[in-house]
Amino acid sequence: MSLYRTELRRLTKRRFTRYMTLLGLLVLAAVVVGVFFTNQKIDAGQLAQAERQADQQYQEQVRWSERDRAECEKAKTAGTPSDGRYPDDCSVITAPSRDQIEAEWFLPSTFNFRETFDETLIPFAAILALVGFVVGASFVGAEWSTGGMMNLLLWRPRRLTVLLTKLAALLTGMLAVTLPAAVLWFAGFWAVATFRGSTEKVTSGVWQSAMLTGVRGVVLVLVLTTLGFALASLGRHTAMALGGVVAVMVVGQFGLGILLSMASVKFAEAWLLPTYILAWMTKTVTLQNWDSCNATYYGECKPETMDITWQQSSVLLSVAVVAILGAALWAMRRRDVS
Repeated sequence: MSLYRTELRRLTKRRFTRYMTLLGLLVLAAVVVGVFFTNQKIDAGQLAQAERQADQQYQEQVRWSERDRAECEKAKTAGTPSDGRYPDDCSVITAPSRDQIEAEWFLPSTFNFRETFDETLIPFAAILALVGFVVGASFVGAEWSTGGMMNLLLWRPRRLTVLLTKLAALLTGMLAVTLPAAVLWFAGFWAVATFRGSTEKVTSGVWQSAMLTGVRGVVLVLVLTTLGFALASLGRHTAMALGGVVAVMVVGQFGLGILLSMASVKFAEAWLLPTYILAWMTKTVTLQNWDSCNATYYGECKPETMDITWQQSSVLLSVAVVAILGAALWAMRRRDVS
């Protein structure tokens, strides 16, 4: 009997795998349904009403500015202390221009596929990556804690082959869930945009960008699934992977973030893992340092910036996979199985 098919069958028959996968898919479905019911299609009547509301807002701003300017001038003439309520020059109290008050502010929420869909792929990848991590850790962790790994090695004594075959079956299973889920995610949000938003200006370039982001999301799911599997195998228990994540995210990331903030470290977010995961999905994350000012020719002060790119994130993820999976393989080969 093929070891790969046996492990694939073992994976799909586990109740924890089924329940965890179902829970993840239900959460994804709830997100799509929630977005559907919290958005609506904008028609000409709503646009006209939003324009009228913008005009009303502008008129109110004009009345308020005229009233405040009159009170400022009155207080200045009477010599009454303003207690910081009014500026020294009352003429600077003016209403915003009409074009600064946009009609879009008064429109109900609507789903624009071209502008918004890429953002939805971030929670999609995050939810399935969490499912993959927990399922991967449980899949091999349960084998160690129940003694199933020792029994399996009596049948197939080649340790590395057994562990890598388990990993291959796990990744195949996650891929079999993630790819159809991604197709349904695209279709679901296209339906949301069709009935509750807009599909205008969705060109081939938009689809290409969405597809590439989706591919990066699938890769992220497989990477975190591998890390969960490797950590649990390294510690020979599911709790090793789950505890390791808690330690890294809560103690390492949260504590490190506080420490870097207290030390006023420039671009502190560059030391935190979520920044690189976000950069992997969005291609670029721009960090800003408002303590440093880059003056322009027009006297404008712009913060110093630093870009974290998906290429840098790919290096970090690759190093993590190689290091942790390599350690798990080394431990499997060198340590006693008992």
